Parts: sequence; C-alpha cells; structure tokens
Amino acid sequence: MKKLLITLLSVGAMIAGVAQAELENPGGIGGVESLRGASELESTRPADDFKKFPREQVLESDFVYQPPLIPHSTRSYEVSLNANKCLSCHSWKNAKEMGATKISVTHYMNREDAVLADVSPRRYFCLQCHVPQANAKPLIENEYQRVESLR
Repeated sequence: MKKLLITLLSVGAMIAGVAQAELENPGGIGGVESLRGASELESTRPADDFKKFPREQVLESDFVYQPPLIPHSTRSYEVSLNANKCLSCHSWKNAKEMGATKISVTHYMNREDAVLADVSPRRYFCLQCHVPQANAKPLIENEYQRVESLR
C-alpha cells in the first residue's frame, strides 16, 4: 500500500511538471540549440547542400597513424555483411585495373599477425575508419595544428 501511494505521488508530480511546462511553453514548441544553430522542434529547416568532394586533390595526413581520407563520395556505397563496394576497386585483385589505391597489407592480417587470404573481418567495414573528405567549413572554430613531422 505504501509503495502504491509513493507511485501515485510521483506520477502526480510528473503530471504537475508537464502542466507547468505547458504553461511556460504553450503549444509545446520548444527550441533546440546545436552546433548548427537554434531550431524549433516542430519546424523543418531546408537540408544543407551536398558537400563537394575534391577528386583530384591529394589529401595529406594531419596526424600519425591517421587512416587515409577518401577523396570521393561514398553515397550509395553498400558496406554490409553481404557486400563491400570499396573492395570492387581497392582490393589487391582490382586496384591496378581500376587505378585505385590498394588496401594496406595490414588489412589482411588478424590479431596474431597471421596473413589471411581475404580482408580481415575486423578491417572489413572500411567506413568505420576511413571517411570522405569534403570541402566543408568547420562547425566550430579550432586551433588544431598538424603534427610537425607531417608538414
């Protein structure tokens, strides 16, 4: 009985809190502040334009052991348990013919450094580490400096 009374009191407090929020914000339209600015919850702003991907640009590393950046769009690329679109160009078998960069030999090794006949399962999902590099302005200002040895 005591638990039921406590539960009823807490539900009542929740309802009172919702009622108070409704008084302070009639219609329930609140605002959300993010790095892209403020927006009303029930309104939709136009989507940003697609970013441009520099195909001819050589993308240099900014820090040691950085996974290479992808100089093209990966939109509509399937990378799943059943297929990996990246391998159609970047596998050792296809890279020369496609004029693409070969996958690193480290991607064919397991945790014990044994060389495998195919890409290691832990390296199969390319887009976990490699990302497309677009000409996009940063969302926030920063003072990041490249590693001196990579200049």
